[in-house]
Amino acid sequence: MGTEKPEAGEATEPSKWKPVLGLSDPGEQPVVPVRVGTVFDQPEPEELLELTVIVPARNEEDSLGACLESLVAQSDEVFKLGRDWELIVVDDFSTDRTAEIARGFAGVTVMQAGKLEPGWTGKANAIWTAARRARGRWLLFTDADTVHEPNNLHRAIHEAEKHKAGMLSYSPRQLVSGLAQRTLMPLVFCELALAYPPAKVSDPNQRVAAANGQFLLVEREAYRRLGGHPAVADKVLEDVELAFLAKRRKVGLRFRYAEDAVSTRMYRTTAAMIEGWTKNLALLFNNALATALWRTLDIALLVGLPWLAVELWNARFGAHSLQWLGAGWVLALLWVRNLFRFYGRVAKSNFPFVDCAMSPLGLPLFVVLLYRSWFQHRILKQISWKGRTYAG
Repeated sequence: MGTEKPEAGEATEPSKWKPVLGLSDPGEQPVVPVRVGTVFDQPEPEELLELTVIVPARNEEDSLGACLESLVAQSDEVFKLGRDWELIVVDDFSTDRTAEIARGFAGVTVMQAGKLEPGWTGKANAIWTAARRARGRWLLFTDADTVHEPNNLHRAIHEAEKHKAGMLSYSPRQLVSGLAQRTLMPLVFCELALAYPPAKVSDPNQRVAAANGQFLLVEREAYRRLGGHPAVADKVLEDVELAFLAKRRKVGLRFRYAEDAVSTRMYRTTAAMIEGWTKNLALLFNNALATALWRTLDIALLVGLPWLAVELWNARFGAHSLQWLGAGWVLALLWVRNLFRFYGRVAKSNFPFVDCAMSPLGLPLFVVLLYRSWFQHRILKQISWKGRTYAG
């Protein structure tokens, strides 16, 4: 993937520009001044931009406009789009108005994703189409359903540099609507917070690794060291896999909840939410089936304890009625304690109080999705997402 190093003192001649990992398409190799160096010793542009933002998009007409508005608004005299940074939307063979919407924004470059080869997921392929042409010192991969707060991009780069992180990932504030989303999403995200504590993820001495592809900022040289998206081409959760590579190759990983920086509406319909979590849950948790059994126990305790308490209160056992009444109160107190324990756990999701309080209603659906994800990954060994089927 690289070029041979020149001998010491040898002048560097203009060469074909192969921006990332030494790969480029035939016929698209402009001659530019270069410097030799970097991980794979391939030529580089003499001048790099500060940032390249890459937005892969497949049938995102409902959300892409708001995303691009929030990104284009980051441009100012100090951090000007086109001069200091670039914004690329990769149309992943959309059948709606995604590409048309992207072209309506001045300064936005629109690319068509390359041909999807066997062994690649659609998202990894779309990102790689743009990443290997990127001119930024930093690369930001962000989803089309995100909305970015003012000055978020510049602050994120500063944060990564401050913490000496070659990879910075934010977990966005989740926007939800409808009963199914408001009750299920806190349950999923509390499990994620417990499985991937940000403090441990950001600690180089801990083996825990995680990243959120909705906002994944990586330094150019770190991206090379990871092998770019070809290293995770077939991974459904390419963001998490890149995070594990970042930990193993010691490029510096920082991960945090960032309601101050970015928000997202992951799913706009219940059907999309079911398909999405079916795809992801078995990969996110070591044993989705065991998690399903534990959450089934939560249902039994939350429903069974008050039911038993009421039955005991209503019991008629003659001389022993007071004892049964006391037992009912014991069960009632156990239920209240369990309720507070459950809420304390779900509150780790960073969802609003009302959504966390309603979350017990989402337990049956959560259990079903955990089992469904486990079954599709472990038994059927295939999953579907956005009209494509991948190996589980």
